[in-house]
Amino acid sequence: MEYRVLGKTGIRVSRLCFGTLTLSPLQGNIPVDVGADLLLYAYERGVNFFDTADLYETYPYLRKMLKHCKEQPVLASKSYDYTREGMEKSLMRALREMDIPYIDIFLLHEQESHLTLAGHRPALEYLLEAKEKGLVRAVGFSCHTVAAVKAALEMPEIDIIHPLVNLRGIGINDGSVEDMLYAIKQVHQKGTGIYAMKPLGGGHLIKESEAALRFVLDQTCLDAIAVGMATKEEIEYNCALFVGEPVSPAMGEKLRRRKRSLQVQAWCAGCGKCVAHCPQKALQVVDGKAVVDAGKCILCGYCGAYCPDFCLKIY
Repeated sequence: MEYRVLGKTGIRVSRLCFGTLTLSPLQGNIPVDVGADLLLYAYERGVNFFDTADLYETYPYLRKMLKHCKEQPVLASKSYDYTREGMEKSLMRALREMDIPYIDIFLLHEQESHLTLAGHRPALEYLLEAKEKGLVRAVGFSCHTVAAVKAALEMPEIDIIHPLVNLRGIGINDGSVEDMLYAIKQVHQKGTGIYAMKPLGGGHLIKESEAALRFVLDQTCLDAIAVGMATKEEIEYNCALFVGEPVSPAMGEKLRRRKRSLQVQAWCAGCGKCVAHCPQKALQVVDGKAVVDAGKCILCGYCGAYCPDFCLKIY
């Protein structure tokens, strides 16, 4: 496995980061024991970097995995909270539920521009104080926009950003993949650590997965890339690609045939809460029921966290 240091943080991570959203109740809803075994399987193959979020509900998976690790891997989490009090609760919850004394990386979740970053300033100030106390090693934000990446150029206190990058630019809300990479390169040159998300476009690029993963691996400005995985076969396939080993054509074809989509259950009451929380504007209420625009949906599953009746699932 190849390892790199995230910017100037001194945090050494595997180039392959395990994105745990795929295990969560928002997506695969994989039992905790099974999910923890998958995380450990990746760890034993050299993956030392795991990404989660307050929203994902995957802290129990990581806590169980950590009990079997010889050394604590690098953990990253994030929260939508914008107040000091809310961010403190989110951070303390992460430490408590994973049973760890500190966390390597804690991020503001899904920032859009300098305006949203300004609105989340109290939460960021808390994280900076937590960093001084040793509760967090590095702080920053995740984003789906070029504008947010550009905002980091004027924020020396940001250690790490977690932007959306993929071959086709799927999910980038305000530009092309070329625009995103240009901005990332500028930020990276300043010493900010970068680990990318959604290299397969939330599943839309599965049919060209090898080309899509090789594309992000070729970007030297990306210190690491978070990939969602839910089976041992996926872990083996991605580990092989990330270390430059030949990948099994049969395994690759099997994984490429796997198609996922966001399904709305029949009992949907059309409350619209999912619509309001879809960052891609891929949902609308039609005739009293949520309807998905598959062309816009990147299969992040975030909408499911806001559905009071658990109507939204990715299959």
